Amino acid sequence: MYLDYAGVRVTDLRRAMRFFTAGLGLVEARRGRMRHGGVWVLLEDRASGQRLELNWYPAGSRYATPFAPGEGLDHLGVRVQSLAAAGRRLRNAGGRKVVYVRGRSGPEVEYYEGPDGFWVELIRSPSE
Repeated sequence: MYLDYAGVRVTDLRRAMRFFTAGLGLVEARRGRMRHGGVWVLLEDRASGQRLELNWYPAGSRYATPFAPGEGLDHLGVRVQSLAAAGRRLRNAGGRKVVYVRGRSGPEVEYYEGPDGFWVELIRSPSE
């Protein structure tokens, strides 16, 4: 198991992209659309390899909840070999499974909610 990236919620994707790419020098690695209409953009620092995921949620999405400036940490993405084993570990530590997603062409993932509403995305990666 290893920490893959941190996801942050943004209210204006174009403005956030400009800040993190032009301002911090991160480069876009991948981008996609969520089933509920949201957009995610994975950014990477070429020097360190560290990654940050920007998450924009449209009005009406259950994830488009109000938040104050500075409260935009959305979730941490963690790569695991076994969703079942990692899920048990989180449940035993007080976590609650919130969402399971089996993508057609993407990875199998589960989301868990921890203390204070903090979310962790488990991403199954058999080779890790």
